[in-house]
Amino acid sequence: MRLALLVAVWMVATSAGAVDNVLLIQMQPGGGYRVWHTEGESLITDDEVMALEVTAKPGGGEEMTTSVGPARAYETSDGVTISLPAARNDKAVLIDRDDCNHVRLWHAAGTTNLSEDQITDIVMSALPGGGKRLTIGIYHVKAFVTKLGVTAALWNAPKK
Repeated sequence: MRLALLVAVWMVATSAGAVDNVLLIQMQPGGGYRVWHTEGESLITDDEVMALEVTAKPGGGEEMTTSVGPARAYETSDGVTISLPAARNDKAVLIDRDDCNHVRLWHAAGTTNLSEDQITDIVMSALPGGGKRLTIGIYHVKAFVTKLGVTAALWNAPKK
């Protein structure tokens, strides 16, 4: 049910022309947030991701050459993160898998940059089935509690 709702929100957000249609927000130890983006500059292929994923270790797996340069997979408490040191801005991707086991990547850098206060408002509104729709800056936002953190679907708010 949650997956279907998230897919529906994602489709609405995409059709409304959002810059980044979905963000993953994770609380960090000691406070603050880590924000992952569905879109980023590092276009690593699914085959490369899967090859790296099986090598992941807590201290880092074997370095592999990919279409975006050297990469190394790390096993973390959130899952597997791939380090991309040659990337200009998008130096990491987090591997997520949907209920059908398809690979979904969360990028460390994207085009949507929100303030800490805006992110806090989104996190506080999140519910498992989706929280109340908020307007944050130029976006409408609907936030969901997921296994990896808070997933926030963003779409452009109409200009008044």
